[in-house]
Amino acid sequence: MSPAESREPVQMQRTAQEIAVAVRTAQLSAVEVMQTHLSRIAAINDSINAVTATFADRSLAAAREVDEAVSAGLDPGPLAGVPFTVKENIDLTWSPTTNGWRGAMENIPPEDAVIVSRMRAAGAVPVGRGNMSDFGMRWDTDNELFGRTLNPWNRHRTAGGSSGGDAAAVATGMSSIGLGNDFGGSLRIPAHAVGVCAVRPSHGRVPRSAVRGEGVAMTLQQFSVNGPIARNVADLELAFQVLLGSDPRDGVSVDAVALDPDSAPRRVGVVNGAAGWPVEPGVAASIDKAVDALGAAGWDVVEIDLPRLEQAATLWRRLACTDMLFTLDPADLAVPLGEAATAFMRDSTAAARPYETAREYADAWAQRVVVAAEWRQLQQHIPLILGPVLASGIPAVDFDLGGQPQAMDAWRSLWLTLAANFLGLPAVAVPTGLDAVSLPTGVQVIGPMNGDELALRAARDIEMACVWPGTA
Repeated sequence: MSPAESREPVQMQRTAQEIAVAVRTAQLSAVEVMQTHLSRIAAINDSINAVTATFADRSLAAAREVDEAVSAGLDPGPLAGVPFTVKENIDLTWSPTTNGWRGAMENIPPEDAVIVSRMRAAGAVPVGRGNMSDFGMRWDTDNELFGRTLNPWNRHRTAGGSSGGDAAAVATGMSSIGLGNDFGGSLRIPAHAVGVCAVRPSHGRVPRSAVRGEGVAMTLQQFSVNGPIARNVADLELAFQVLLGSDPRDGVSVDAVALDPDSAPRRVGVVNGAAGWPVEPGVAASIDKAVDALGAAGWDVVEIDLPRLEQAATLWRRLACTDMLFTLDPADLAVPLGEAATAFMRDSTAAARPYETAREYADAWAQRVVVAAEWRQLQQHIPLILGPVLASGIPAVDFDLGGQPQAMDAWRSLWLTLAANFLGLPAVAVPTGLDAVSLPTGVQVIGPMNGDELALRAARDIEMACVWPGTA
């Protein structure tokens, strides 16, 4: 599929906000909206393999309920009639929560994840499931259960991972909003790769999932968050507000006091390369474009060197790989991981040097507060950090496979992205346009803890100045 085939029809579609307003005011029926999106899936999903399951009957029935509420004079919610996809590792009772793994094909959850419930309570309607890599381990989206999700701009480039199915579905108009999660860039990487927006919320502000009698690895507790993907920042903000708030079934969720965007310094620190972390010229150009946009919008933009950036990325990697070896021990899996996931796990853990003793593991967690303190001091005066999602641009498919050197290169390109996960900070991926070979470009804006709204505000200013070709 060419970019023209995949992108141009999407630009003519309504935004999620426009859909909701039109449905709530009876200018458009939720059933019509759902039929349009189901038709779009039928027309193009075979060519990119983003949506793993659709729910035509149930989706249309739920859409009719929205229309009936409007007819009765009721307000169905701020996302009335908006179709959304749900990643394969987020509970939705309409289909199994497979995690992209053949061993969970019959895993029908007993209840919806709270973020799904909140979307539905706001009037949104599930349209399908989004593809992912096995257990979300990889930075590319491929598995032996559903196959590979292709980047709609160039099938030879990665669609990103692990929320690649939801990102590609949103980018091509099969869905208006995607629900995914981000343990190591799994929202921002695919959004960046296909030219859409995503927010990785601050730790705890959006519930992860219910805990049902089994322990959850420390890295999952501290590094992973659920969040939305959308085609523009305004839709991203709308979905984010719907998802906010603690849930008693998630022991790390919180009702945080958000940083007031109007009281924070309007200052942005730019990270455009560091020792041992080269940024490709095309990526640097997209950062410069965002710098110009923010400067024109009245932000004070300054160059900075982030404290302990490599240390943050290294600690994230070694802790994550240590936990991965325990939680995905082949001896404990009834069905083996896919071949690609097995290779990724082998090469990534070997390159990362997982911790071998409890003392090493404990010391690594102890270092986290040291890194966090230095970042917190920096963000008191320079609240926002601007930089790349991937320092290498959008790489080829399977860029995270091939052996330990490839594993090292993939990790090194993601230092800034992984640092946000390591510290639990909010981060917004936003497109900046197209490069010389018609691939999306973009940046991310990282905020201080609970400064999600401030990061979203800056992302909106970048978006306003970086219009997609042909959509001005």
